[in-house]
Amino acid sequence: MSDFETPVRLGVVGLGFMGRTHATNAAELGHEVVAGADLSEEARAAFAETFDAETYEGFEAMYDAAALDAVAVATPNAVHEPAVVAALERGYDVLCEKPLADDLEGAERIAAAAAEADAFCAVNFHNRISTAAEVFTDYRREGYFGEITHVEANYVRRRGIPGVGSWFTEADLSGGGAVVDIGVHAIDFALYLMDFPDVEEVFAVTRTEFGDRDDYVDPGDWYDETEAAVFDVEDSATAMIRCADDRTISLEVAWAANQSESQEFVVRGTEAGATLELGGEKLTLHRSGRQGTDHNLDATLTEGSIDRTGWEGSDERFLEAVAAGEGRPPDGNTVQRALTVQRVIDAVYRSAEQGRSVSVPLE
Repeated sequence: MSDFETPVRLGVVGLGFMGRTHATNAAELGHEVVAGADLSEEARAAFAETFDAETYEGFEAMYDAAALDAVAVATPNAVHEPAVVAALERGYDVLCEKPLADDLEGAERIAAAAAEADAFCAVNFHNRISTAAEVFTDYRREGYFGEITHVEANYVRRRGIPGVGSWFTEADLSGGGAVVDIGVHAIDFALYLMDFPDVEEVFAVTRTEFGDRDDYVDPGDWYDETEAAVFDVEDSATAMIRCADDRTISLEVAWAANQSESQEFVVRGTEAGATLELGGEKLTLHRSGRQGTDHNLDATLTEGSIDRTGWEGSDERFLEAVAAGEGRPPDGNTVQRALTVQRVIDAVYRSAEQGRSVSVPLE
């Protein structure tokens, strides 16, 4: 339960799985879920029953009628911009699902609105909040790794294409496929591990190898094809991202691939390196030394854990920032960082379309 004297009053836009997750976490942390908005009458009815909250078909009607402190936006990506901007204009702090928007222009408009608003916008990059990431970050701050020069970032599913016929595989609603859905986490996490250097150039190839096949094999039953199914997005991508001072990120993202699944990140520094999993607890530090004799040394994290990780930890930090009333997002979770991730996503698609490396504008 929350220790706050005055609980945050939260409204939720988009009452699907992630919207309900944010609402559940807020309630369990001692805050008030007072309203929800969704086009689906069924979703509104279920939300109202579960959370004893007022519901609305449109988010603007909810913003104007409900007494809110903050908003969680969990809609299809194409709706992020109007929902977030309208909330910021009314002075509501916002937690937006990833990515910031369905395209770079929309993300830039959100960032501009946040700069003008008496409120903040954070993005739900929940994989940063894990024991492995926290331990790694403190070692980095102490200079343990020296200069981090390269990160190998992997988010690969063997078979895991989201249900066809949903907005995930329709470009007009999502803005892209595997890169936008899971690649956004890999890009953010890699930049986070490097302390968000400036990104200068991207070379990328995107592929559609599985999602449009009649003989697609789906042991996990992710793929729920319907007659009206739309699949006009990529299901994998490979990219090389060059940052300032020739630091690099190699990116492998796939909804489906003929290889073992992986969420492994490998970090190389001038003094030491590390291997850790995206959003997980596994962390191994790699170092070489001359004590006694020339040797290699691997140290594995075996005990210790932080309170509340993943989605719950992300919601807790967002709601704490709202309750503080200072108009500042949780540490490091800024619109500008989310905008940097969006610029990389945009560059991935531009590079794949043009068949060459492309520059990434800083502003």
